[in-house]
Amino acid sequence: MMLNSAHIRPKKSLGQHFLTDKNIANKIIEAAGITEGDIVVEIGPGNGILTALLAEKAKKVIAIEIDERLIENLKSSLARFSNVEIIQKDALKFTYQDLPYRFKVVANLPYYITTPIIFRLLEAKGMVISMTLMMQREVAERIVAGPGGKDYGVLSIAVQFYAEPKIDFIVPPTVFNPRPKVSSAVVSFNILKKVRVKTRDEEFFFKVVRAGFAQRRKTLRNTMKAANLGISADVLEEAFKRCEIEPTRRGETLSISEFAKLADQLLARV
Repeated sequence: MMLNSAHIRPKKSLGQHFLTDKNIANKIIEAAGITEGDIVVEIGPGNGILTALLAEKAKKVIAIEIDERLIENLKSSLARFSNVEIIQKDALKFTYQDLPYRFKVVANLPYYITTPIIFRLLEAKGMVISMTLMMQREVAERIVAGPGGKDYGVLSIAVQFYAEPKIDFIVPPTVFNPRPKVSSAVVSFNILKKVRVKTRDEEFFFKVVRAGFAQRRKTLRNTMKAANLGISADVLEEAFKRCEIEPTRRGETLSISEFAKLADQLLARV
């Protein structure tokens, strides 16, 4: 039994698109590798179609839902499961790191909160085993992109610094109510035990990354000079030389390790 979403109209303001296809829900669970020993956090259970299937597979499901209209219906439709806890809370404000056990995350995310939710979860990466998230296909392609393409950018590096993401499968608009205008994708994130590259200062590293992509059409030399990093042109040129990075390259061509080398060289001279 799942919540009859025909009686509760999805809220446009919350970006709600209720999943209606049980086969897709099963594919998401399969991609997440849910087993009977797993604690699962589901963000935005909506009509409960995914929640019920998770409850059949996992040890415990913690479903976080912001929409109070859905809570009673979820409690009713999921009453047969003793391993489901429904929490009415804004997922962007939930303190995931305060949970007393490590967990996997499974979610059909509203498009507009995808990026902030991912970063919120990565802040609690010590507690997160993995994440399997459905999102807009365009965002998924940016997350998994490698150097050299138009999709590669700050988001790609920010996620890949802490996790190994991969697109599991594409989801058509027809399996949602209401139908979104674009396709979705299910992305799995394997949280790395150590960050992908070692850097002297993560905060400064990401400043350099953002600077490198601030003006995508410009060369690294020009975009980095324009950035507010407090670094002179001479120091910048010396850092490029030491890292063996041609300053005429564009930021989108640099790997994560190259950005890390550049950041460390610049930090040593600030």
